[in-house]
Amino acid sequence: MRIYLDNCCYNRPFDDQTQMKIRLETTAKLYIQNAVRKNIYELVWSYMSDYENQDNPYEEKRNAIQIWKTIARHYCPSSPDILKQGKIIEKLGIMPKDALHIACALQSACAYFITTDTGLLHKKIDRIVLASPVDFVREVE
Repeated sequence: MRIYLDNCCYNRPFDDQTQMKIRLETTAKLYIQNAVRKNIYELVWSYMSDYENQDNPYEEKRNAIQIWKTIARHYCPSSPDILKQGKIIEKLGIMPKDALHIACALQSACAYFITTDTGLLHKKIDRIVLASPVDFVREVE
């Protein structure tokens, strides 16, 4: 199964772990990444993952996240089709960067788009499930 983690998901372990919701999402995200390393899931990385990670002002975080590009089994480059799909997704009330991430996941035939962005988790997109790391683990385990 192919999965896509967005930038906020990759950054979750660096957030304040004293909040239970954040700690649970971190634990689930690390569990998912361990399963990726064991080839249980196929991780997709994209040009949008590169773009957003390069914007991270913290070198340590940026470097820790960038490693996942080499672990990912698939890479999704930019294309006119992705840009077009991103514009369609934006019309659903989704921010442009998030729309492009989702378009990359769709283009890459991902079954799940995993995010900690609660605003995104309330949206519905045809052909892909938007899930928090915790909900993903609940659904597939």
